[in-house]
Amino acid sequence: MKNYPPTPNLDLIESYLQKWDTLENYILQENSLNLLFHKLCPENIKTEHILLKVSSLNDFYSTNIYDTFTVAKHILNCEIDDSLSKGKLDIVNKIARVKIKKRTINFYSFASKYCSHHNPAVYPIYDSYVEKMLMYFKRVEKFDTFLKDDLKDYPKFVEIIRNFQVYFHLGKFTLRQIDIYLWLAGKQYFPHKY
Repeated sequence: MKNYPPTPNLDLIESYLQKWDTLENYILQENSLNLLFHKLCPENIKTEHILLKVSSLNDFYSTNIYDTFTVAKHILNCEIDDSLSKGKLDIVNKIARVKIKKRTINFYSFASKYCSHHNPAVYPIYDSYVEKMLMYFKRVEKFDTFLKDDLKDYPKFVEIIRNFQVYFHLGKFTLRQIDIYLWLAGKQYFPHKY
């Protein structure tokens, strides 16, 4: 019989955040990325700095970007620093759509991670585990009426996370903390089948 996630509450989120603090590999990866994004290469005005960040995220998060150089050039051309500092949510969708050869690829999850590592207070991370958790609680708890496709429109995605936060009275947690909970619980309750 399948286990399903319990209803979110303050104690449950705290327990997942404590679990996160014990995951040495993730903590060290995040610390390394924070060093890179905030100290060594905080701006996005040099291709080589952006390439370092794209390559590191691609490696740590397994985002399957096979042409990191083209993605880095795309980010450079998007001129994102002002949007990131102002917390403009539409920048995620702009970064996500990259033309590689003759095809436009939507690196949406990667783009949310890239922006989140610059400004985690504003940009929660989208990934398949977070999606599964939000879809589950939409169905079971009816905390929102969004469609699955809305999760791929970043401003709507953030609105859905905020609605989740309000509905379950999780205002004491940051978007990043809620994101960590959704990811860890999603990985536990809705693991990928290989």
